[in-house]
Amino acid sequence: MRASLIQIAVDPAESPNSRRARVASLVAEQRGVADLVVLPELWPVGAFAYESFEAEAEPLDGPTHRAMAKAAAEASVWLHAGSVVERAPDGALYNTALVFSPSGELAATYRKMHRFGFDAGEAVMMAAGDALVTVPVPDLPLGVATCYDLRFPEMFRGLVDAGALAFVVSAGWPARRREHWTLLARARAVENQAYVLACGTGGTHAGVPQAGHSLVVDPWGEVLAEAGDGEETLTVDLDPALVATTRDRFPALKDRLLGLAPPRR
Repeated sequence: MRASLIQIAVDPAESPNSRRARVASLVAEQRGVADLVVLPELWPVGAFAYESFEAEAEPLDGPTHRAMAKAAAEASVWLHAGSVVERAPDGALYNTALVFSPSGELAATYRKMHRFGFDAGEAVMMAAGDALVTVPVPDLPLGVATCYDLRFPEMFRGLVDAGALAFVVSAGWPARRREHWTLLARARAVENQAYVLACGTGGTHAGVPQAGHSLVVDPWGEVLAEAGDGEETLTVDLDPALVATTRDRFPALKDRLLGLAPPRR
């Protein structure tokens, strides 16, 4: 399987509609190149552009859904389309990831469970999701996580128990904590013996410089590819069999205690 991570640079001068059209073109260009395409967190509006969340919130079938569904079908790829500010029917806002099949059908949604900001920003503006989500991508089932989730290892254990062989983490991670981003992505790969596809943003969100440095980590913790600070596409070949091989040769997961379920084989 071949995966492409498209690290979008968010420019405040670019409107969300213009960015949707531009990103849709970037996804469509992956036809014949990748089987799976991954986008960052909240790229239509910017992960730290809190003042725009209310105005730019959209229903699940809103403009980002329509643009990304079409792009996935044009490229014939599995598309993790990053996340949007979702306005639920009851008016609540969620940070919601959208995953599309190669036919353009909505295959899964994931409402971010761990909201960043402590007592401000996303943590008070958005409701929390309450369900782990996996996507049955052939040969490489994906566990879905978003940005701040990366700091909570118990979530990734749950995704392993649900059958995930790879984790897709979309993010708007700030530059001042870039070392944490790389360290945590590698840690989640090592401790779960799974691929980590971590796709962040470049540019600046509401005055907050972004870390960039999207990366792909293999089940042994080796970094297969890493981006720089700006807009960039990483394309990496993934071997689903490497997950099973790693778990067989170094079977640490079977030694888990504390009453947790053993991972699926």
